[in-house]
Formats: sequence, structure tokens, C-alpha cells
Amino acid sequence: MSYIKVNEDLEGLLSNIKCFALDLDGTFYLSNTMIPGSLSFLEKLQQRGISFVFVTNNSSKSCRAYVKKLATMGVEIDEKYIISSGRATIEYLKREHYGKKVFLLGNPMLIEEFIEKGIGIDDKNPDIVITAYDTTIDYEKMCKVCDFVRAGLPYIATHPDYNCPIVGGYIPDIGAIHAFIHASTGRMPEIIIGKPYKEIMECALNQMGHNADETAMIGDRLYTDIAMSQHVPGLTGVLVLSGESTLADVETAEVKPHLVFDNLAAIAKLI
Repeated sequence: MSYIKVNEDLEGLLSNIKCFALDLDGTFYLSNTMIPGSLSFLEKLQQRGISFVFVTNNSSKSCRAYVKKLATMGVEIDEKYIISSGRATIEYLKREHYGKKVFLLGNPMLIEEFIEKGIGIDDKNPDIVITAYDTTIDYEKMCKVCDFVRAGLPYIATHPDYNCPIVGGYIPDIGAIHAFIHASTGRMPEIIIGKPYKEIMECALNQMGHNADETAMIGDRLYTDIAMSQHVPGLTGVLVLSGESTLADVETAEVKPHLVFDNLAAIAKLI
């Protein structure tokens, strides 16, 4: 028998929230299908004057591509309301490795975004290796990234996710790519930018002008979305059961969410 309260906010934690950071895959939509209640949740936030920002680990797309995808689902927003792990990685590189050239294992649209934002791309003599969720990956790319990692270059990843949720199941994400690289080189990324690590949330908070203690992270994964509250003090972690993590996972997990809901529609009833 589960003692976890679902669809309840007995301590009134949501009443203090001025900004919701929303995951996309498994929280707002699955693949190209909107999860029922997602649009009404945004409408409720707008009615109440509560801010929101989408924070996604999925670096297979650029922020511009996410804006276009959401538009096809009836959500018209500016690019500033999207913080992907790819965009957060760009901001990190500009701050910590200004002027360095990178080898980017990533989709063409992400490479284009890096270039547009001033990050130099070098496939032959890079200073840093960046791995992203590359759905165009092939054996030649894997050999090249392993060569650079094996050579000892700084190794940074956009995010850690093992799987990406889709309608009917999951597909391998960047974590599977890291396992391949580790098997060949013996190395894992030294720095990971995306959830649950602080860099991506700091990027989102700076963008929206809010503090962590007035922000809630809503997502479907315990080890990324919810674990963020361990890395960002004051952040409220809200789990939705519309994606990867289940109630059984919550019962055995070391990292516990502050609140658990079936989906965004259930949260909308309490704000």
C-alpha cells in the first residue's frame, strides 16, 4: 500500500510559486502528442499571472525548433520561454570557455544554434568535446568523438538522460551514447549541464528573473527533474506520472519529490 499523497498539496507549497519550470517530453507532450490538460494548465497560469519557462534536457533540437513544434500544438511563445540543455551549454561555454573551439556531437540544427550564438565548431582540432542527444549519429561520428575523448580533451555533456520517452515506450538518449564512449575510452563527461545539475536551472532563473525559492520544477523523471532540488536549494520538485517515473519508483527512490500529481491538469486544479 502506498502512503504517497497524489494530487494533493496539504502544506500549500504551490501557493508560494511565482514561476513554473516545465519539462517537455513526458510532462507537456509525448513525441508529437500533447498530454491532455497541458494547454489548460498554461491557460490557468496566464489567468493567475504566474510565469513559466520550458526547461528540457532534450538537446536534439534547437530552441527555435521547439518554438515551432509547440506552435503546431497551439502554444505560441517566444524563444525566451525555452531553455534547452543545448542552449544552457552555449551559455556555459561563453562564460567559462570563451573563445574555445568545440567538437559537437549533435544534430545539424543544434550545431547551427551553437554557431549562431558565437561558439566555434572545429571537427579537426577542437579544444573541448561536447556531446548532445544526436539522432543522426553514425559509426564515423562515434569513432571521431571517441578519438577526441581518448586524447584527453575536456569532455562536457548537455545532459545525462538514458532514455527519451515516446508514445508507447522509450528510445535511447544521450546516456546510451555516453556508455558507448565510456566502453571505448574509459571516460565519462566531467561536466553535465542539464537537469539535475544547477547550470541549466540557473540559466532559466536568470532568463525569467525569479529566485529558486519561488520556483517549482515540474517533470516526469526522478533522477533529473526532481533531483534538481538537491542541486538548487529552495527549488520545489513536482513529479507528474505522465512520463517515465511511476509511483513505485517514488517509493524506492532516494530523491523524493515535494509533490506528486497525475499530470499538469491535476496541478491546475490547485493553483
